[in-house]
Amino acid sequence: MPILYHKKVLPDVEVGVWHVVEEEDFFLDQLHFSEKELEQLGKIKGRRRVDWLAVRHLLHEMSGREVRGEVIKDEFGKPHLKDTDWHISMSHSHDRAAIVASPRLVGLDIQYFVARIDRIAWRVLNQPEMDSLEDDTKLEHMHVYWCAKEALYKAYGRRELDFCRHIIIKPFPLDWEKGFTTGEVIKDDYHKHFEIHYRKDQEFTLVWAVEQEGF
Repeated sequence: MPILYHKKVLPDVEVGVWHVVEEEDFFLDQLHFSEKELEQLGKIKGRRRVDWLAVRHLLHEMSGREVRGEVIKDEFGKPHLKDTDWHISMSHSHDRAAIVASPRLVGLDIQYFVARIDRIAWRVLNQPEMDSLEDDTKLEHMHVYWCAKEALYKAYGRRELDFCRHIIIKPFPLDWEKGFTTGEVIKDDYHKHFEIHYRKDQEFTLVWAVEQEGF
């Protein structure tokens, strides 16, 4: 399936979304993987293998390069493009795979719409964020907050964050046309500011976060 969405959303930030309908043999035939990557793939079972392959295929398609860049993981499990100074963040949900890539610190999350999110949103939203929700758009708004927090968590990349205390999203009215807010990750001596962009893709919420310059 072709790329559903590929855009240079900022001069130095690219985002892509792939509709995954292929089987894993398609991706294995298309791409060359390092021994370390194949070792990682060997530990993955079921549908997650296709997700793993699809998101790497998408990254290669977005790059426009003839030779594929190897994706490696650091000690915290955060993915990086080997031998480059570009940051990447990956996500998949149902039949979607998504990526953001930039020289700046980035994070991304895509989520299929789930009506029961209101049962668990209290785990990740603090009180000012909860207070910004309006009844007629509450569930969609919760999805944006949820994805934004996941995106900042991935940008941070060191695990062990309290989503309520350490990841702060500036409360915002839900506006799919504008699709923008800001956020911060604050823990111990770590404090970074991010611009947060969101959009709707059919029944999916897509959010990417980019470190703000000048802080």
